[in-house]
Amino acid sequence: MPSIAPFHIAIPVHNLSECREFYRNVLNCEEGRSSEHWVDFNLFGHQLVIHYKPKSEENIHTNPVDGKNVPVPHYGVVLPWDVFESFSRELLEKGVNFVIEPYVRFKGEVGEQATMFFLDPAGNALEFKAFKDLNQLFAS
Repeated sequence: MPSIAPFHIAIPVHNLSECREFYRNVLNCEEGRSSEHWVDFNLFGHQLVIHYKPKSEENIHTNPVDGKNVPVPHYGVVLPWDVFESFSRELLEKGVNFVIEPYVRFKGEVGEQATMFFLDPAGNALEFKAFKDLNQLFAS
């Protein structure tokens, strides 16, 4: 995988302690700095910050992709194929409820990729994906 600059993303959560446990213990993210209102995590080398925000009653919006309802917005990381496979197995073993279970999207087509979607305890949608050929990441 080419060397890239880490991204930074800050997301709202309505229960800081529950989400802190999810990112630390379910996704195995190393915890960094924190305060009463936010926590930094290392998400596969990227900086993810959960920030307290009162709960919203917004419904999750979806768009159809490859016959599945993809939640919008969502965020995640493109992983090496073998890391995706082991990470998805680990999440299945931990009983994560998937919005879209791990599968190969666009099989045999340009942009073929493994993908999975799930929600954190605050309802933020995460997608993790992998390409056998990373050159397909932006292929059209």
